[in-house]
Amino acid sequence: MDIEQARYNMVEQQIRPWDVLDQDVLDLLLRIRREDFVPEEHRALAFVDMEIPLGHGEVMWTPKLEARALQELDVRPSDRVLEVGTGSGYLTALLASRAAEVVSIDIVPEFTAAANQTLRAHGIDNVVLHSGDAARDWADEAGFEVIVLTGSTPLLSEAFRRRLRVGGRLFAIVGEPPVMQAKLITCSAPGAFRSVTLFETCVAPLVNAPQPAAFVF
Repeated sequence: MDIEQARYNMVEQQIRPWDVLDQDVLDLLLRIRREDFVPEEHRALAFVDMEIPLGHGEVMWTPKLEARALQELDVRPSDRVLEVGTGSGYLTALLASRAAEVVSIDIVPEFTAAANQTLRAHGIDNVVLHSGDAARDWADEAGFEVIVLTGSTPLLSEAFRRRLRVGGRLFAIVGEPPVMQAKLITCSAPGAFRSVTLFETCVAPLVNAPQPAAFVF
């Protein structure tokens, strides 16, 4: 397989048609080696339009979803980023390549360890990785300009809004199967937020994501 041709085809045939037109994002996708973040047994699928299994019941997002989220978040060089769900570390690498600092949390310690190794191999050293449960909140009083949840959540915890600094952006996929909504929430002023629905999709939920209250007759 011609790796570079496959990478180019991924960008031109999957990602660009999905309204990802920011040239800086497209250039980054051509530069960061996605195949290095894919489990060895699935490496031939690194550029395919599919969710790639990571183990522990988790998967990588499709390339077009990763790219679209990155574009919508408009990550800037001064931004501090919170990523809930490190997974393979590929989206972590994309975020870190544009931000000042990324704090990334995963509930699976093996993912944290593997991502740390791969990120360091790529020379990415502005990432702080933690193993823990951040599906409802991550206690960090310094706040963030960018927050991204890499698993869906039936209900979005209000705690994440409180972690946003003014001007900050939160990307979350909210709802339950078969249809969920990708939302971008912006903190426009202290305690004031604007929410935009970007598109519909369906991805696996975060472990321990908040659930709607059960209706009892």
